[in-house]
Amino acid sequence: MSYRPSRSTPRLRECRNRPATGLFSQLRAVVWGLRGVGYRAATGRVPGALSSLRNLLGMRTSAAHLAVKSLVVAGTAAIVALFVGAGAAQAAPAEGAIANANAAGAIKDSYIVTLKDGVTGGRALAARFGATVDTELATGFTATLSEKAAKRLAADPAVAGVEQDRQVALTAAATQAGATWGLDRIDQPNLPLTGAYTYPNTAANVTAYVVDTGVRLNHAEFAGRATSGYDFIDKDADAGDCQGHGTHVAGTVAGSTYGVAKAAKIVAVRVLNCQGSGSYSAIIAGVDWVTKNAKKPAVVNMSLGGTTSAALDAAVKKSIAAGITYAVAAGNENKNACTVSPARTAEAITVGATDSADRRASFSNYGSCVDLFAPGVGILSSTRNSTTSTGKMSGTSMATPHVAGAIAVYLSGHPTATPAQVRDALVNGATAGKVTDPKGSPNKLLNITTF
Repeated sequence: MSYRPSRSTPRLRECRNRPATGLFSQLRAVVWGLRGVGYRAATGRVPGALSSLRNLLGMRTSAAHLAVKSLVVAGTAAIVALFVGAGAAQAAPAEGAIANANAAGAIKDSYIVTLKDGVTGGRALAARFGATVDTELATGFTATLSEKAAKRLAADPAVAGVEQDRQVALTAAATQAGATWGLDRIDQPNLPLTGAYTYPNTAANVTAYVVDTGVRLNHAEFAGRATSGYDFIDKDADAGDCQGHGTHVAGTVAGSTYGVAKAAKIVAVRVLNCQGSGSYSAIIAGVDWVTKNAKKPAVVNMSLGGTTSAALDAAVKKSIAAGITYAVAAGNENKNACTVSPARTAEAITVGATDSADRRASFSNYGSCVDLFAPGVGILSSTRNSTTSTGKMSGTSMATPHVAGAIAVYLSGHPTATPAQVRDALVNGATAGKVTDPKGSPNKLLNITTF
């Protein structure tokens, strides 16, 4: 029997011999195939196209029908996949998490962006998300942008993390009567006090950076040794003190009468305002400034802190990696210091406070993140009121500069020591077992006579 093409054969051959191009051609082929399959299902007869295909392929009707049906199903799946892919391409952009979003003290539309190691071009990256870069940091940048854009930025593969900027404030310092005793305590292992302070050197070759409310530079305690680094509140080079906290801290670090390191140079880095508060971004900018500008041997005193901030911790770690030793306050909330930044930074020396009876101060934070304790209750030092004014304050803010001064004394005799070596020297040389109620902290009390 000779082959006689049916009316539909040219169409089948056309589809077979001419490659389908474009979405329309694919749809046409699938629709045509579906019509053939539907025709057989409705009539029980094989349409002309299937009959011709059977003849062309030498198949039985059922086999030909099955082949075409498989072809149609596969084609339909391909088209569905095509549309699903198109839908996915139009899906909402990926979003990442924002640390400390809307936490207490959160600053609206202000974010701290930490980039992954080796990533550069922060401004270009920020521009892609409509962000305005406020400050470039050693680990990234701070920027102003919407919460939605910040979430999208957080999902970018170049970004290690995004956290909302927040306000941070000093813990109110208490004033109490009583004689100065802090210096006397750190030069002897045991009580009672002797009424004298003996020290190995004056640390004249060391620079102490006070990251705080600023410093009254012309105070008599500093005798011309205090200079201004930078003011990240007013954005100028005058880091004077309108609050008083920083001047008191500086006096304990390096005051001629009340200081541990009596001839060290002081550089004021202002990151907190006249009310004793500021933003994490300003503090990070201050740390970055020290990292770039420090004259070594150098020590940094940070008598401040707040809730955890990965960005602040990273900035401090980077600065320490650059060879600068940090003394940081454990905090005054009577809680675990491992929940506070930068107190939880392992590379820094974290300081808790004791009173004159060697008791852990009732306010002092505690725990495994504390490295050692130092006097922090009723500490007499310089104040900002005049060039000769003094006052007493309490807090881990007052304990920390005792340690910063001790670091300066150690660095004076060991100017090439690394931050890790400095930490080991202070911790290993501290008096053990004297602190009452350390509450899970290492029972170590600062002692400079072992240097």
